Amino acid sequence: MALPFLLGIDTGGTYTDAVLFREGEGVLAKAKALTTRHDLAVGIAGAVDAVLERSAAAASQIGLVSLSTTLATNALVEGQGGRAALIMIGFGPDDLARGGLSEALGNDPVIFLPGGHDVHGNETQLDMTALEEIMPDLARTVSSFAVAGYFAVRNPAHEMRVRDRIRELSHLPVTCSHELSSKLGGPKRALTTLLNARLVSIIDRLIGSCEGFLAGRGISAPMMVVRGDGALISAAEARLRPIETILSGPAASLVGARYLTGLDQAVVSDIGGTTTDVAVLDGGRPKLAEEGAVVGGHRTMVEAVALRTYGLGGDSEVHIDDRGLEARFTLGPRRLLPLSLAAMAHGDIILATLERQLRAGHAGRHDGRFAVRTGVPDAVAQGLPPQEQALYARIGMAPTALNDLLTMNSQRTLLDRLVARGLVHLSGITPSDALHVLGQQNQWRADAARLGLELAARRKNGAGREIAASPEDLAEKIVSRLTRQSAEAVLAACLAEDGAEAIDPAVSLAVDRALRRTPGIARFSVSLDRPLIGLGASAPVYYPAVAGMLGAEPVIPADADVANAVGAVVGQVRASVTVVVTSPDEGRFIVSGAGERLLVLGEEDALAAGRERAIAAALAQAEADGAADAVVTLSQEADAPEIEGARKLVEARIVATATGRPRIAAV
Repeated sequence: MALPFLLGIDTGGTYTDAVLFREGEGVLAKAKALTTRHDLAVGIAGAVDAVLERSAAAASQIGLVSLSTTLATNALVEGQGGRAALIMIGFGPDDLARGGLSEALGNDPVIFLPGGHDVHGNETQLDMTALEEIMPDLARTVSSFAVAGYFAVRNPAHEMRVRDRIRELSHLPVTCSHELSSKLGGPKRALTTLLNARLVSIIDRLIGSCEGFLAGRGISAPMMVVRGDGALISAAEARLRPIETILSGPAASLVGARYLTGLDQAVVSDIGGTTTDVAVLDGGRPKLAEEGAVVGGHRTMVEAVALRTYGLGGDSEVHIDDRGLEARFTLGPRRLLPLSLAAMAHGDIILATLERQLRAGHAGRHDGRFAVRTGVPDAVAQGLPPQEQALYARIGMAPTALNDLLTMNSQRTLLDRLVARGLVHLSGITPSDALHVLGQQNQWRADAARLGLELAARRKNGAGREIAASPEDLAEKIVSRLTRQSAEAVLAACLAEDGAEAIDPAVSLAVDRALRRTPGIARFSVSLDRPLIGLGASAPVYYPAVAGMLGAEPVIPADADVANAVGAVVGQVRASVTVVVTSPDEGRFIVSGAGERLLVLGEEDALAAGRERAIAAALAQAEADGAADAVVTLSQEADAPEIEGARKLVEARIVATATGRPRIAAV
């Protein structure tokens, strides 16, 4: 019997990738489609249909589907998500000022209830009167609920009672803080729970649309989602804990990099259309952010890869400072719609406008720049101030030249606001256009890219000379600049990993001399202690030179362009459960975590009960997460000082981790 196919999908900022994979054979087929932000299922369909056609595989032969996504990350960064009500048990209004909770809450409602527990799980009486009174109004005005109780990780009983009552009264999704983290720190746990509640509807729509597409193609395999730490989780569990999918896409890339290269120690840099993500592989696994992932300015309690993201990619905006004797170039952090890509749908408009601007007797202020609506629903644009609304009304679904659109300087600020809200794309020259001019990319319209770079090349510097001799000359300058900024980004991430954040590669003269290999009496050099893995479709173009600057061995795997989708299918399920044993009185021990608290007499019996509970809970969670035949590892740490010559257990933490490959349907 043939082994089943595994289907990996990644939704990135520019492209949605799909790979068809088989154990022992690796990647059998791969495909890309433009990510359709207004409806991600469209981009998913384009990539999956293409990969099935190229492989000639039957849908019935697919035994597993795994998805990585930037959707949760983008939603938190952009302040999106459903309106959620936060229920805090045993906390007071002053607690909102801790952990950034007040800023994250914004205008969403919060209700304080008497109750909660102490460090040993002893309760203060719960009173749900305030909740009962306001529930009729809340149920009509929010899409989900977040419940956080004082010391709920030691005794979740109150959170569970409140959750069950909310479900009875509203039938809306409810997230409890003890379901997301076993760590102390109530306000930060409440923040994580609130963000999770906001994401429920977004991830539910993504998974639902993906499942609907797969069912329509006759694919009935189990569906997994990549977590932010690179592990896999079942789609059903991802719907309940969507916060765990933040940084899913970059984490999948790291898992894919490890699989494709076999390297245990490496620096991994993934260049996409919008960003470059840099992380470190240590011992074959991505390093994790010890204090929790920071997304959208909020530090959460979610375990995720220790990642540094830079606004630098193939679609980065090209800034040209032509005031000096030599023009200076910088890239990013904003993403533009490349002219070569915009011309795929609107070639006549783009080409005619660029040719007209080239024939003009003098250069226009915004030559080679266009604005076009992103295609989001009209409801998203509601509430715009009058001036922004008036400008937005003049922008259509076909590109409009900025020379025609902007009639006064103040309108540029209005346009930037529309771009920031995701209502409008700006189009102009990008590194992707430069590669089209140089013949190193060919998937879009090279003729539009050439016209755009020809327009930009004729700009004059401070000495009155054109900034580039030809479109090819300008393209080389842009590619060189992206290479240099990429090297600076990788070096900055490595320095931060070493605790040397104070050194800024972008401004340090010593670093500049080292990267340029400047000769001198005092010679500076820089090198990495491990290989540099370059990922992304354009990695083969840039990363040999980036690694050369950094004195590192470049490693660009054959499937570097779809490493994220590969990582989505080769990952493992990993479920960790923490059980805590404390001693409130001599000879009496409390076992808490992974269920209701348990009173045990005798330290050894309490520790044994804690280990048994942790193992059982880890295996149960791994099974719910989609693992088959999970294996458990156990670790135990105890804080037990000697007091007056006798050992006294203050706290023991028992961590059980169940690991296994996801269940794969027989075909």
